[in-house]
Amino acid sequence: MSGVKRKRNILNVKQKLEILQNLDNGESASTDAEDVLNEGNTISHSAALQCMEALLDYMGQRGFDYGDITEVRKMCVDIRQGMNKQQKQRSIKDFLKQ
Repeated sequence: MSGVKRKRNILNVKQKLEILQNLDNGESASTDAEDVLNEGNTISHSAALQCMEALLDYMGQRGFDYGDITEVRKMCVDIRQGMNKQQKQRSIKDFLKQ
């Protein structure tokens, strides 16, 4: 992947202060920083699933190891379960609103 530039996520001052305050309260820093960095960088379940299925196709065409393909399939199952869970939560919220 030479020549590919990656976007670097950098914490702003407010985010750094929030993490430091959480550290003072005895909370974990790594998960806080990860959560803050990922706030604006979310991807939908369906987009993630499409990417994973494209990866599976690629892996199949290139003759990847069966174990690697199985691991990617497990990730697809996890994504589908997340989609189902999110849909159930949305259905419950909609039912309770009525």
